[in-house]
Amino acid sequence: MTVARAVELLLPQFPLLYLGDIARSPYGTKSDRTIVEYSVENTKFLIDKGATIIVIACNSASSVATDRLRREFSLPIIEVITPAVEQALAKTKTGRIGIIGTQATIRSTVYEKKILAQQPEYSVISSACPLLVPLVEEGWMNKKETKMILRRYLHRLKECQVDTLVLGCTHYPLLKHLIQPRIGRKVTLIDSSLAMAEYLQGYLRNNPDFLPSRQHEPRENRYFVTDITESTRFMAEKIFDRPIDLQPAE
Repeated sequence: MTVARAVELLLPQFPLLYLGDIARSPYGTKSDRTIVEYSVENTKFLIDKGATIIVIACNSASSVATDRLRREFSLPIIEVITPAVEQALAKTKTGRIGIIGTQATIRSTVYEKKILAQQPEYSVISSACPLLVPLVEEGWMNKKETKMILRRYLHRLKECQVDTLVLGCTHYPLLKHLIQPRIGRKVTLIDSSLAMAEYLQGYLRNNPDFLPSRQHEPRENRYFVTDITESTRFMAEKIFDRPIDLQPAE
């Protein structure tokens, strides 16, 4: 949802189809095979609804399913990792870059590979933070337990004196207000949601065939979820800053 919100704010002229796989989340604790299977199903759903560009708004799915999706589908597939890597490389001054993400994302080492392919002399320090997604989804954004867990997760990164920290999960921007003081005010946080929206803006600028026709008003944005719960509605209203009409994905 954080990616969808960033995209709709930056690119309001483009109709947005969103699918949140609430029923099967979190992805970060699942096997690569399962994540790929779910990602293929989700992509087929969005294409059936009329999508012409697919944004993988999940670091776990981006890290293990991108290649499969690009082989299976002919439309553009944009993953959330490359934009964050590009911003991290542009922002770091010391070459010490931290990554926090789910177990699946950190296990894939995709961030390290992409960063070191461009800057082999840099240091990449990664930390899996499996408890953060359920804490966010429970709405525990200001609980003392969340602050204590964050301090534990960020300890090694702080010791390694990273100057740039990639929030390698699209839940983590909701914890920026807690992450920044615990990692240090001088550390630049890379919000993968904002990075993705800016990357998509550049892609669309360079591919004008996707621009909406001026003769037609853009269709309304539609938000689908595989399960609708009170916590999902709460989180959607918090992220989008308005009530959201969540539709069942059928």
